[in-house]
Amino acid sequence: MCICVNCRWVDRCQAYHAVERQHGVAHLTNKPDVSPQDPRIHISLHDLSGGGVGVEWDVRACASFEADDGRWQRLRPEQELPR
Repeated sequence: MCICVNCRWVDRCQAYHAVERQHGVAHLTNKPDVSPQDPRIHISLHDLSGGGVGVEWDVRACASFEADDGRWQRLRPEQELPR
């Protein structure tokens, strides 16, 4: 899972904004203003039932990470936590 969901900067982060774009989901902000230091994005491929390939993007490490447990969920309380 992406560490961003529990990061203080999730709604302002340019790396998380890129992950949102790759997943085709609504952005938390249209103009992220935090440029994270040394984000490590893990990309994994998995087979889909229809014969295609799915791509999963997750930030697994970041020097700018500041723990704020539940930050994403507080910003989007009506939505399911992204996987």
